Amino acid sequence: MYDLPPDLPRLRTLRTWYAMWVDRIDEAIAAAEQRERERQQGERARPPQPDWIMELGIGVGSRPIEVHVGGCYAAGKRRRAISREQALAALADGIRACIHCRPDTELVL
Repeated sequence: MYDLPPDLPRLRTLRTWYAMWVDRIDEAIAAAEQRERERQQGERARPPQPDWIMELGIGVGSRPIEVHVGGCYAAGKRRRAISREQALAALADGIRACIHCRPDTELVL
């Protein structure tokens, strides 16, 4: 039926070997399930995406750089969420609109 050794010592060695692997596989499964639970918890705890983003300049007191639609892939790391009114005011003050997400077009709608 199977090509297993006929003697008891080798059969017990194989049983121990495979039991060890089953334990390692169970540990890997438990770790993967824990990572998935943590990922799902992180998604639930993530704050909602803002509707509008102001990309900030470098340094204290520097002028903002661009206005973006929330979630724009081109927005830099220095940013803060702003309201629709603040986005309109920033564009009116001459702050550039992102050429990728086109917040000026979105704000007009």
